[in-house]
Amino acid sequence: MTTGMVLGKFLPPHLGHAYLVDFARHYVDDLTVVVGTLAAEPIPGARRYEWMREMFAGTGTRVVHLDQELPQDPSEHPEFWRLWEDALRPLLPQRLDYVFASEPYGWKLAEVLGAQFVQVDIDRSVMPVSGTKVREKPLAHWRYLPPCVRSHFVRRVSVFGPESTGKSTLAKDLAEHFRTIAVPEYARTLIESQQGRIEAADIARIARGQAASEDALARAADRVLFCDTDLLLTTIWSDWLFDDCPDEVTREAGRRTYDLTLLTDVDVPWVEDQVRYLPRDRSNFFQRCETVLQAHQRRYVVLRGSWEERFQTAVDAVDALLTE
Repeated sequence: MTTGMVLGKFLPPHLGHAYLVDFARHYVDDLTVVVGTLAAEPIPGARRYEWMREMFAGTGTRVVHLDQELPQDPSEHPEFWRLWEDALRPLLPQRLDYVFASEPYGWKLAEVLGAQFVQVDIDRSVMPVSGTKVREKPLAHWRYLPPCVRSHFVRRVSVFGPESTGKSTLAKDLAEHFRTIAVPEYARTLIESQQGRIEAADIARIARGQAASEDALARAADRVLFCDTDLLLTTIWSDWLFDDCPDEVTREAGRRTYDLTLLTDVDVPWVEDQVRYLPRDRSNFFQRCETVLQAHQRRYVVLRGSWEERFQTAVDAVDALLTE
């Protein structure tokens, strides 16, 4: 039985890494992929390890996590190669036949481990991508990202504001225009199922459903994900209706981040609906929304005017976001 190893940071994993691992697992009978990470790196090591496990689940590939704080270049420590050998040996089969890599260091690493080096796409002619390129411009290299990794880099745009200001329609229209996905407002789903009734106990359920829907759909989005409201707006509604908000909802609302918020003004007609509650207080609610966005230092654009003007302002703002 032949054995092999792939070592990488996978910062983040991309289709070049997928090709390397797939090549290796078809070359040998038993493959170990070592995800080597440092605490200071921009994407948590545990997340990269889970991404790699997901990408190769069911293939018979063994994925292990090496999170020791090891030197990253021979110039950093006189015992560089010994330190790496000591760290890797417990993770590998007793006999290692091959080391696979798309980097020149593979020659020396294979020698240290007593294995043969197999180079794979070192000149990046098969998969012209690198972790550095992805981190610098993830949207420009979108087609090289696996779905699980895309959810980390997708640009999230929240459509935010008072009732009856076109949020749901706008989110759907923007998703269609940019050929991606809109996350529906979970509050509407829940409240409609209760014939328009809402209680304080429903706030946590609404928040949980909104967050779950957003995270589930982020993987399927193409570069940008439009969210019809978000948890920060849920906190505003909770305070407005019940003079309180569950701590866990407030914490989660503060943790979630959005690259752009589209704040819809109230200069459009009110349309009656069983899940709408403030026909005469939209202006005050709008002011509250803007105050909260500013307090949370959210990047936002106010949408005013006709439906066509609002849509075009939103498209321009998103276009600018996607070219940054």
